Amino acid sequence: MKPTGAVFPPDVISLMRTVLESATAALPEAKRTSAIQAEMACSILAAAAKGERNPDVLKKLAVAGLVERSHYSDDISPERRVI
Repeated sequence: MKPTGAVFPPDVISLMRTVLESATAALPEAKRTSAIQAEMACSILAAAAKGERNPDVLKKLAVAGLVERSHYSDDISPERRVI
């Protein structure tokens, strides 16, 4: 059986890249690692695969998912958690 996956048009790929860059910039510099970016990218991809296209919603999901899954939430101010 052939694996299935989402196929995104170039404009959505560009949107996701921009959202990831914005979400990464919202983190403290020490937390802008490739592993954390990969976690946020997974959240963005999953939401986009379900049809989400609002950049604000995608960014919130990426950061919120990271905060919920990690101990890094102590380093993110409450103001940044609601990005």
